[in-house]
Amino acid sequence: MDIVVNILVRTVVAGTPLLLATLGEIVTERSGILNLGVEGMMSVGAVTGFIVTFTSGSPWLGMLVATLVGAAFSSIHAFVTITLRANQVVSGLALTMLGLGISGLWGKPYIGRPLPVKMEAAPIPLLSEIPVLGRVFFSHDPYVYLSIVLGVTMWFALRYTRAGITLRSTGENPRAVESQGANVGLIKYVSVMIGGAFAGMAGAHLSTAYSRSWIEGMTSGRGWIVIALTIFALWEPSRAFLGAYVFGGVFVLQFVLQPLGISPNILAMLPYLMTVAILLVYGLTKQGKRRMAAPQTLGEAYIRGSR
Repeated sequence: MDIVVNILVRTVVAGTPLLLATLGEIVTERSGILNLGVEGMMSVGAVTGFIVTFTSGSPWLGMLVATLVGAAFSSIHAFVTITLRANQVVSGLALTMLGLGISGLWGKPYIGRPLPVKMEAAPIPLLSEIPVLGRVFFSHDPYVYLSIVLGVTMWFALRYTRAGITLRSTGENPRAVESQGANVGLIKYVSVMIGGAFAGMAGAHLSTAYSRSWIEGMTSGRGWIVIALTIFALWEPSRAFLGAYVFGGVFVLQFVLQPLGISPNILAMLPYLMTVAILLVYGLTKQGKRRMAAPQTLGEAYIRGSR
């Protein structure tokens, strides 16, 4: 039982950065903007969070700066795709390459230097004492709690608030939103930057809570898994929880199965095989194809005042 509980605990921790980044990508894509630069934004957030935490001794400051840097970094994609109306796929891929390059350059002096302090676990009183559930959900670092609160808040906001409905409508029919007097361009800008902020925070979790050291390529392709998770979640924050923790469990299985003599290369493929399998299941069924319908204008440039 202890082994199972330990696996579940590690699953929640491993799923937290995936959940944070997926929530951000859901907001971005709901506005009609496709951002394939999640991997780059997470990498920049990871190196920024590590450097700030290393120099200041404050993981909280590292989280804050990484979040702001993620938002600022994503504004490049917003400017290129919204203002200049350039191809969103090309811009996102460029953002990933730029982010990986910047993180490698900034982080090079810190390779092999452990953090003097990291974001420690903060068990919730009383709740953490509940058998099994207390260890699995209520004995983690603040990133885990924050991801849950943000996910629930986003679910409520997108479904029940005027701002959330306007955001969803922007991705489906921006002309109708514009006819109501809303600034479609501003909504898209804010959505992209929110997505960047969440990705930056996810990266900071990897370098200041999940690990105590910086290594180049720390994100290990998680940004690409986030893109698939957004589809798996059907652009719904509530489904993002399931997807993030399932993939978190797949990451944990790599370490659980390694002592059994299974090839590390095969284990490293597990998250991506899982991604392909889920997309195949959705794509091969009629119900899955209908449910996979993305926001209607996703990836399309919008010209203000066009008809």
